[in-house]
Amino acid sequence: MTAVPFPVDPSGLRPGAADEPGIAAAAIAWFDAQARDLPWRRSDATAWGVLVSEIMLQQTPVSRVVPAYEAWLARWPTPAALAADTAADAIRAWGRLGYPRRAMRLHECAVAVVTRYGGVVPSDAAALATLPGIGTYTAHAVAAFAFQQRHPVVDTNVRRLVARAVTGAADGGPATTAADLRTVSTLLPDDPTRASLASAAFMEIGALVCTARSPRCHECPLSTMCAWRNAGSPPTVGPTRRPQSYAGTDRQIRGRLLAILRDTEQPVPAAALDMAWHDADRRAGALASLLDDGLVVEIAPGRFALGGTPAGDVIGPR
Repeated sequence: MTAVPFPVDPSGLRPGAADEPGIAAAAIAWFDAQARDLPWRRSDATAWGVLVSEIMLQQTPVSRVVPAYEAWLARWPTPAALAADTAADAIRAWGRLGYPRRAMRLHECAVAVVTRYGGVVPSDAAALATLPGIGTYTAHAVAAFAFQQRHPVVDTNVRRLVARAVTGAADGGPATTAADLRTVSTLLPDDPTRASLASAAFMEIGALVCTARSPRCHECPLSTMCAWRNAGSPPTVGPTRRPQSYAGTDRQIRGRLLAILRDTEQPVPAAALDMAWHDADRRAGALASLLDDGLVVEIAPGRFALGGTPAGDVIGPR
């Protein structure tokens, strides 16, 4: 069984298992045996580590997150360690993980944890939700996975799993609603530790088994109670979402501009950024959006650096 940071009763049964919803009990039993060994699930994972993992995992595959997570925690094992460095350091360390505004938000979050909570990640979901870059989902996830609390943790995978198992729909819809939170909440065991484990189990089954395109129903621990499968696995009704392309998009141009700036700690002249993309208008538009987001700063006319570069490191015009 893969090690996960949840206590097991010596009898082999977790507390309250006999009284919890059948979907949760089946999901937890599967998770006990099949859960991936991920660093943020281990017994030595800190609340800060869980928070970092949740930010990194947004729209990013686990396989890409694990090495970035381990490098990040090795350099900044606490909020205070990250807060002591600059946002530019965070953006540079983020590398090619994608959606680099997350690096800025993590830096802002670390500063807020230090200034508001003495460097200790708060355990209260409402307090977590007030931190920069932390919404309802991330607040619930950190409270559940770091502090074993009972909160509905609902991402795309969980929405799809619950839609199929409970309502018989093929897909959970484009965004999480209050109704989704209520539905998932009814599936959670009353015991907070069991509830947090069920939340992790739902996410894992949705990610690995109850996938969007090729669900492996024969391997699913919920197959006998799944309303969608019992109804013959009807197709999605209405338009389906197409995967977002990357090649040729503004995201790609922004990424190339940031790559040039990450490769040096010195300000970069505009001419060096011209190498990022052949279309000058689109390149200028991407650079303007990076400036608006604060990911890049113009430290002197025509000279650019990563956002958060300390004033002492800025070199004037040459």
